[in-house]
Amino acid sequence: MTRQDFRFFHPLRVRWAEVDMQKIVFNAHYLMYFDTAVTDYWRALALPYEESFELLGGELYVKKATIEFHASARYDDQLDVAMKCARIGTSSMSFTGAIFRGDQLLITGELVYVFADPATQTSKPVPPELRRILTGFEAGEAMVTVKLGPWAELGVDADRLRKEVFVHEQGVPPEVESDEADNTSLHAVAYNGLGQPVATGRLLQAVAGRAKIGRMAVTRVLRGSGLGREVLHALMGAARERGDTGIRLHAQRSAEVFYNRLGFQAEGEPYVEAGITHIDMVSEL
Repeated sequence: MTRQDFRFFHPLRVRWAEVDMQKIVFNAHYLMYFDTAVTDYWRALALPYEESFELLGGELYVKKATIEFHASARYDDQLDVAMKCARIGTSSMSFTGAIFRGDQLLITGELVYVFADPATQTSKPVPPELRRILTGFEAGEAMVTVKLGPWAELGVDADRLRKEVFVHEQGVPPEVESDEADNTSLHAVAYNGLGQPVATGRLLQAVAGRAKIGRMAVTRVLRGSGLGREVLHALMGAARERGDTGIRLHAQRSAEVFYNRLGFQAEGEPYVEAGITHIDMVSEL
């Protein structure tokens, strides 16, 4: 088994608390590493686990977990935990896992899950939607679709996400979060394979050829999985098509590194907006 057998990798670094006196990882921790990787695997599918499985009408329960040891990981090693859905049966699915240090294979494992009714814990068929998402991901398909449109078309889903993030999570007053610019902006909403809205943003009318992007929001449990980048690229592409020459946005300071990695540069001094510290950032198109 090699790295080329997988398309999903979860990086981690071995901590002191996970090793024995010889600085070798305790065997039981490898199961924790695989469990952590499975959690991130669902995030890579753009599925908020709790909400998605409630929609699917079931829950996953571990039926079997096996591990084969090839070599030991040591304190401060940087590891990649690879995971793939290897088989989907009628009511169960098998995940193959592997832990690598560079190209060296250290650990292999198998996790078998059963899809079941959470009330009775009796097995039920794997929903066709979940089967389609899993097979699509392993085949390299995109896990989200970004739709662009006016507020009249996407406003319900965009508003839900923005209230979740800005109002309920960050404490922004509702009357500040919503404004008249929604009616004249181009909105973007990213949908996962179950049709759930998971990220949004808007492109305001340009001023002197400079577009403004705002209200970027990603549902909390899926942050860091690339959804914000997908929405931002869609809005930047729309700005480029209409002839804008640059983009400006008001970034929360906590998101400054995210925008910087995507080519935006800070401009001016930080300021407080809606009780949150922001900084202007700009990028040429």
